[in-house]
Amino acid sequence: MDKVNENARERKQIKLGEIDTGPILVALLLGFIAVAIFVILRRRSTGRKDFLLTGLSESGKSAIFMQLLHGKFPTTFTSIKENVGDYQAGSSSARLVDIPGHYRVRDKCFQLYKHRAKGIVFVVDSVTVQKDIRDVADSLYTILADSATQPSSVLVLCNKQDQTTAKSAQVIKSLLEKELNTVRDTRSRKLQSVGDDDVNKPITLGKPGRDFEFSHITQNIQFVEASAKDSELNPLTDWLARLL
Repeated sequence: MDKVNENARERKQIKLGEIDTGPILVALLLGFIAVAIFVILRRRSTGRKDFLLTGLSESGKSAIFMQLLHGKFPTTFTSIKENVGDYQAGSSSARLVDIPGHYRVRDKCFQLYKHRAKGIVFVVDSVTVQKDIRDVADSLYTILADSATQPSSVLVLCNKQDQTTAKSAQVIKSLLEKELNTVRDTRSRKLQSVGDDDVNKPITLGKPGRDFEFSHITQNIQFVEASAKDSELNPLTDWLARLL
């Protein structure tokens, strides 16, 4: 009987020794990698808590900022430095940054906050957009082609809809797609002349060989209509609430 038990133990030992530990190690390694990726992405997402208001001068950014934070419509003025405040929506809050629209300070100020941007509100003057379409498209392209803004949601807010000559969000979207196609071609030629060794080379938007469309880019971008003057900002506050 003892001999039989001893033989059984030997067979068990052989079976344990013959177990292939390779798949187990691979599974453990994959699990570790998955956890590491999750932690990294979580840290990145938690590091992005700001919402940026940007766009050209006179588009109404500061008016929107004042309406959101203080519930009042201010006298129009051109900001020469950013306005910063805490936006509250229920139990959630975030920092709201009004980026100056003047071309001399706009890009420099945007560089300071872009890495913490969870959402970017690009404000467009719906009345003058057709006249200023080149500058509007150039500014928007700079934002969308920046590698630092790729994780950010983007809302194109077509402001001043209270005025009878305001263009609709759909018309503005079409105007921008056409002009962004021209901006992309111009910038692509500039990049080719500079070379491919530029570390901070921006992303080329859209699909090669095809006219630019917003549906061709990976960023989450939406178009809405609003009026800061009439306090009609529900599309904006709803968008903020979904992201908070």
